[in-house]
Amino acid sequence: MTAAAALHAFAGYGIELEYMIVDRKTLALLPISDRLLNDGGEVSRDRFAWSNEVVLHLIEVKNKRPDMALAPLAAAFQGEVRAVNAALEPHGACLMPTAMHPWMNPASETLLWPHEHAEIYRTYDRIFGCRRHGWANLQSMHLNLPFANAAEFARLHAAVRLVLPILPALAASSPFADGQFSGFLDCRMENYRSHQIRVPETIGVVIPDSVTGIADYHARILAPMYAAVAPLDPENILRHEWLNARGAIPRFERNALEVRVIDMQECPQADLAIAAAACAVVKALYDSTADLSMDTGRLAEVFLKCIQDGEQALIDDADYLTRLGCLECRCAAADLWRFLIEAHLADYRGHWREPLETILEQGPLARRILNAVGPDCERSRLQAVYRELCDCLRDGRLFGGKDG
Repeated sequence: MTAAAALHAFAGYGIELEYMIVDRKTLALLPISDRLLNDGGEVSRDRFAWSNEVVLHLIEVKNKRPDMALAPLAAAFQGEVRAVNAALEPHGACLMPTAMHPWMNPASETLLWPHEHAEIYRTYDRIFGCRRHGWANLQSMHLNLPFANAAEFARLHAAVRLVLPILPALAASSPFADGQFSGFLDCRMENYRSHQIRVPETIGVVIPDSVTGIADYHARILAPMYAAVAPLDPENILRHEWLNARGAIPRFERNALEVRVIDMQECPQADLAIAAAACAVVKALYDSTADLSMDTGRLAEVFLKCIQDGEQALIDDADYLTRLGCLECRCAAADLWRFLIEAHLADYRGHWREPLETILEQGPLARRILNAVGPDCERSRLQAVYRELCDCLRDGRLFGGKDG
């Protein structure tokens, strides 16, 4: 997301959606994103762009500049999905949604991007080892929220910190890894939280520490991170703010806070509905007069519960619930999200009703996938369910919804 001038908080939204490229018949990964991108890093398409990621089987679709409203973006992103699928058709390929491929073997199937900026990916691989889950097998939605100055950044960062822990309860879509149930509804985040642990200063506990402003962030987060990675990266190839792998990272180069803990859904309508719910709650906290500071470790405890159990996670930190405006001493994450959405998302019963009702009534996509696959987890059953998910993405419909 790029912007000509800094926008005030909630004056625009940047969305990045990452998709796997798979064989249309077998659903095996196909490392051919460079064929769509003409060996370059990005293809510009009016309001949107397609770009590469660290691995060749991944393609990212994003709006190039912030959009003032999220609702129209759902149909617009669906149009980009159709265009990518049309470009993949001659290769016998299509896009697959969700946050992890259910049976990928990263050790043998990973091919890093070899073209423009390849030295960045080679350096990541040398330092962290990219041929594993958490690197080669993960797809997420990045939600970019603008800020115009240090005061807006500090308040926005504080509000986002409080919402990050419960986002997996709404958005988890990665229950399977290595062909079996991983034990986590959000296996992507379970792997992600340790993928840069060789240099712990780059990721912390995923939930970022509280800061007072931009200068404080540079001093307490970025400077220690650069110092810690320097012995491993003497050429300073990774000395950029994007080395920061926390669940929300400031992109000071474009005055945006990038939220990274949201799993990819079955279609853009669901992705954007989750973005709308998250933004509504963040804005309510941002606009309140409440003290938003809270211990990072306690937030991380809630986060880990939601990674594992999704909407069924029991949240029993009464102080945390109070800061979110919930007066219960303990509640399931699903009940908390219903309360927050009904309280703060004005268009809940309008544009976002169907996707959010599907999630609130049937669980996040990971729960619906688990229920559809059943207890045996045979490869043929996995293929059938994930082929249906590819069809949901192609058609722009919900999995488990009234048409799914």
